[in-house]
Amino acid sequence: MPRRIVVVGGGAAGMGAAGAAKGTDPNAEVIVFTEYEDTSYSPCGIPYVHGQEIASFDSLFMATKQHYVDQGIDIRYETAVTSIDVKAKTVTASDGTVERYDSLVLATGFDYADPGVPGGDLGGIYYVKNIRRAMEWDKVLDTVKTAVVDEATPLGTEMVTALAHRGIETHLVDPAPWAMSMATDPDIMQPVEDSWVEMGVKLHFKTKVTGFVGKDGKLTKVTTSDGDIPADLAVVATKKEPNTAVAVAAGIKTGMSGGVIVDGKMHTSAPGVYAAGDCTEIPHGVSNVPIQGLSGSHAYAQGKVAGTNAAGGSREYQAVYVPWGMVAGKWMIGGVSFSETLATALGIPFITGIAQGISRARYYPDVKPVKVKLLAEPEHLRLIGAQLVGGEGIKERADFLAMAVRTGITINDLATMENVYSPPIGALNEPIALAAQNALTKVRS
Repeated sequence: MPRRIVVVGGGAAGMGAAGAAKGTDPNAEVIVFTEYEDTSYSPCGIPYVHGQEIASFDSLFMATKQHYVDQGIDIRYETAVTSIDVKAKTVTASDGTVERYDSLVLATGFDYADPGVPGGDLGGIYYVKNIRRAMEWDKVLDTVKTAVVDEATPLGTEMVTALAHRGIETHLVDPAPWAMSMATDPDIMQPVEDSWVEMGVKLHFKTKVTGFVGKDGKLTKVTTSDGDIPADLAVVATKKEPNTAVAVAAGIKTGMSGGVIVDGKMHTSAPGVYAAGDCTEIPHGVSNVPIQGLSGSHAYAQGKVAGTNAAGGSREYQAVYVPWGMVAGKWMIGGVSFSETLATALGIPFITGIAQGISRARYYPDVKPVKVKLLAEPEHLRLIGAQLVGGEGIKERADFLAMAVRTGITINDLATMENVYSPPIGALNEPIALAAQNALTKVRS
């Protein structure tokens, strides 16, 4: 009898798991349940369609439904799994069907944290997640004059930029003193915030949303701790929380971040049950603290590990060092592991090195500034974190610095690193090396 693998969730983790399972055991029966109308699209691209940098939602789809039929993957669209029986090894779906499994992969994703304020059921409140709803909201944006974005999370930051590009008067409301304070330092975000102001964005930091007010069922204003903001649209971009309700009800263990606990094979506390993506928690490679809510690339990689092992293969997932990057306002920002603010909050000792460099030769057209901040252990000088802001080249540097943290490279190594010098693509002095040299100056002084 062929192995039966059930996957709950059709996002990056779920479809990564389904494809890996089928690749590991081509004879396996693979069933995917998703509550949505589609699978295999990039929700990360939605803000860029709203901002009209990407012309169409159609380009966000990675594969057709027929592609999965041809692969032999049975996808049950618009069908949620409502319960799991880990002893009987069955799942029950919202349409009443019960499916047996030999292996189960949970890829149930995330939910936005409830703002916990009155008026949350009004029309005009948008949660960016499902591409079909995004298509509907994109038409609404043509009629919106004023919008409020609740919280400067990564998604909130992208939506602020997108709405401003769309020509909508945009207000950002966040309780922190600066944007993306959970991952960045104020000096890194200052150029972004300045560019938002240039784009007409109104910034309301150290301010909380206290309610949504409407008329005839539609939003008319957002109330805050610092006054009311008339608005046609509110984008709720609160923290991502792991969607673990079904897992918890089945007795599967969750951890300190709220995510499902998994080992290196993405196996949970229940026999034959794996988990991947935003519903899980993964140890941080430096602090060993479990974290969740990572990127789509993390979710997809975790799904491939879970699917491979669910199908009888053997694959390990490593601790994470969390390279990240994005476009915010008129800038690219990125980082690895810790910001100075987060390391301080966790009580992790560090020294810093900061440098302002350039992306190309100073005389080459369209040269861009690049600022690099490095964090290193005071004793062994191993790199433990980095942040970057600039006009280009941020993603590549973040990827490189993540590998540097993972492999234990020191700022001594970085201070003497070789770098490409070619006027159109690289300056004579690499900003990473300059930042490391500046850190060493502090150590020696």
